[in-house]
Amino acid sequence: MSTTSSKKPLKPVKKRVKLAGAVAIAVLALAAVVLIAQWMRTLPSVQDFLTTYPGQSELPESAPVGLPAWLGWQHFLNSFFLILIIRSGWLVRTTARPKEHWTRKNTGLIRTKGKPAKISLNLWFHLTLDALWALNGVIFIILLFTTGQWMRIVPTSWDIIPNAASAALQYASLNWPLENGWVNYNALQVLAYFSIVFIAAPLALITGLRMSGAWPKDAVALNRVYPVELARAVHFPVMLYFVGFVVVHVALVMTTGVLHNLNHMYASTDGAGWTGFWIFAASLTVMVAAWFLARPLFLRPIASLTGKVSR
Repeated sequence: MSTTSSKKPLKPVKKRVKLAGAVAIAVLALAAVVLIAQWMRTLPSVQDFLTTYPGQSELPESAPVGLPAWLGWQHFLNSFFLILIIRSGWLVRTTARPKEHWTRKNTGLIRTKGKPAKISLNLWFHLTLDALWALNGVIFIILLFTTGQWMRIVPTSWDIIPNAASAALQYASLNWPLENGWVNYNALQVLAYFSIVFIAAPLALITGLRMSGAWPKDAVALNRVYPVELARAVHFPVMLYFVGFVVVHVALVMTTGVLHNLNHMYASTDGAGWTGFWIFAASLTVMVAAWFLARPLFLRPIASLTGKVSR
């Protein structure tokens, strides 16, 4: 008994040691990247490369200047839905035995043969958010192309690749590229925004739809070509990509002139002042409140409007 009890406290200690070791390795790796990037910038060939490719591609002449008001509320809605989608998706993935379930009413436009499937309340919330996010995304894409704002986040020249490499080197060396997001994003930002809007978001929707109950189970040929295992293997890494994007995006907003950036995103102005900050603060308050209110106590009556909630 004494031998067994003496070994148990070692497990948390080992975990802390492993965590500390991982953090130390990450810090050393980051420091090595910075030092290598700074050394590379001393090389004449690299300096010539940075002069030729400053990190920003030229926009078409017809590209709009500035950020319209609709982009501000779209930014808030996308952030609002995305944060709750990540939260609910994580609960779906990690909750082994959900306590509450939702069953759709077998009435109205959508009817099923037999008894409708019962899903967890977390999954209902996740799918509902997905539908709202997808609807908002359709509105965003329509506005993006009808106003010409697509030219700001869609690469229009092959020099986007060397300019992105230049911007990455400048970021890594801690001598960040000069930029004015009101007029043009740097090449790395363009590729990041393009990947989120036109690659990661569609992948999240397509894989999420494949795993949902809305997918036709009797489509044998389609299910053979697109198995659910493939959807599961892609869906979670896509979520991690969204999390990484949000972390880096927020960090850069806060460290490259926070008031100026918030005025761009929320106040639709290139001027100084605190307007953008206060709008951002109000939107952040709404998101934090929604995060804490997204619990069965508050979700139950909303879910009951479209189905039956059982414990």
